[in-house]
Amino acid sequence: MTSTIPPEPKRAALMLAGRRLSFLDFGGPGRPLFALHGHFGEGRTFARLARELGDSWRIIALDQRGHGFSDSPPDFSRTGYVEDAAAVLDHLGIQGAVVLGHSLGGVNAYQLAARFPGLVSALIIEDIGAEVDGDLSFSLSWPHRAPTRAQLLQGLGPSASHLMHSVREHPDGWGLAFDPKDMNASQQHLNGDHWNDWLASDRPALLLRGSRSTVLSAEHAKDMVARRPHTRLVELPAGHTVHETVPVEFAAVVSGFLGSP
Repeated sequence: MTSTIPPEPKRAALMLAGRRLSFLDFGGPGRPLFALHGHFGEGRTFARLARELGDSWRIIALDQRGHGFSDSPPDFSRTGYVEDAAAVLDHLGIQGAVVLGHSLGGVNAYQLAARFPGLVSALIIEDIGAEVDGDLSFSLSWPHRAPTRAQLLQGLGPSASHLMHSVREHPDGWGLAFDPKDMNASQQHLNGDHWNDWLASDRPALLLRGSRSTVLSAEHAKDMVARRPHTRLVELPAGHTVHETVPVEFAAVVSGFLGSP
């Protein structure tokens, strides 16, 4: 890794079928690394990784549909997410990016490689499998709006610490940057068997698993690596959000993979 600190990211947007797709571009002269966050997240969750990697890689971090500063779509289909990602890379004139994805973003990343192979040179998949069976219905109990930021955080309870980037002041009070109903619809589309997409690409891949993850089991991760060529597995002492729990170690592993032949 380099100690050079990249400039503050520039926020830009692409209009796609009348809908805004917002993304952060951390700039720098390095090769492009396209980053896709998980449910409830947004592109700036990768700001720490950008600082750790310095300007050796140009990180572009998308606020995926219905998240962050991007508009909500008519649907949260698998095809929709993948075509959004492809459209942003095409808009930027980028071919052969390294694509990093966490959770939801991880499935989007390897499906992008399967369906648009010319856009992807390598994959970094963080804590998600080739079979997904998640449930986000707990988020439906979160408050829609609160009079103050403090009251919103209180209403979010233990989840508040994981949602700080998504807290917004809206015209009618404080709330989140996404609609939990949308997140539940998105998760339902994400659930299923995606082995064909995982195995469709032979691009070099790094699969990162949190050793305490309840989303990706150790057995499933080993099976994913055994069945797919040019794929390596690394476990770090974390739960599902490896990049947030152990950011320095995460960046070191990512940097090592990026620097390999």
